[in-house]
Amino acid sequence: MNRMIFAAKNLTKQYKQLRALDGLNMEIHCGDIYGFVGENGAGKTTLIRVLAGLAAQTSGEISLFGVNESKQLPKQRRRIGGMVENPAVYPDLTAVENLEICRLQRGIPGKDCIQEVLQTVNLTDTAKKKAKHFSLGMKQRLGLAMALLGDPEFLVLDEPVNGLDPIGIVEFRELLKKLNRERGITILISSHILGELYQLATCYGFIHKGKIVEQITLEDLNEKCKKHLYIKVDDAPKAVTVLETQLNTRKFEVLPGNIIRLYDLLDRSGDVMKVLFANGVVVEEITAKGDDLERYYVSLLGGQK
Repeated sequence: MNRMIFAAKNLTKQYKQLRALDGLNMEIHCGDIYGFVGENGAGKTTLIRVLAGLAAQTSGEISLFGVNESKQLPKQRRRIGGMVENPAVYPDLTAVENLEICRLQRGIPGKDCIQEVLQTVNLTDTAKKKAKHFSLGMKQRLGLAMALLGDPEFLVLDEPVNGLDPIGIVEFRELLKKLNRERGITILISSHILGELYQLATCYGFIHKGKIVEQITLEDLNEKCKKHLYIKVDDAPKAVTVLETQLNTRKFEVLPGNIIRLYDLLDRSGDVMKVLFANGVVVEEITAKGDDLERYYVSLLGGQK
């Protein structure tokens, strides 16, 4: 099993009458690109702020790199790079000057790292251009460059592609994939653009009203979202025989409760029902199912309300 990078146990954060985190439990493992999904006010940014040490939890505990002692957490946070909400950029300074201030504030030795991160995020040609003249995409890449100073093992990004155009989103996505693949950086990324997140993340955590509703790997999510005919019958073994002998398909799985998921004949549900009925199988329900990430999330929340 992969090494644990971050874990939260019964984590609660109370702001007067608002409970932003409510007994939250969560795990992120080494090498994950963890897609953090939730509506506005669900608790995503609060969790990220607690993780980064920008806010203190009311109760519960967190661990970073296997360490959960509060006095040791600041040391572990030096191994994290983060971009929480909008990057803090000095508009009248260049990219190099912004990074130099960031380097000095964080006590990172040597200036060579500045050119290295600029090259990583493709900002080496900005020269004396001030940050106030950067496009939004350039500002986001500068924010990422700041997060990468110090060669972090864990990257925490809160809505990093907000406002970017489609090309900027694709460039940012490919850059994160490269950092994960080539440097082994574990990434936590929250985003409202679920279609884009689906092309990036390797696992997901769905948060609602301060609680993790579900954590799921990309493989399991794909399996749940896979297009299929959902068939509920009175006699699954008999239905399976009909599928194999009369409809010539083995692309199905049998679930408890006389439920069959048929991954074949998706556009012939009427024919499937007729053949089953003709062979003495009572079909109680036959429905086409299968979701993208957005629909899966909405249906998941529907079950929580």
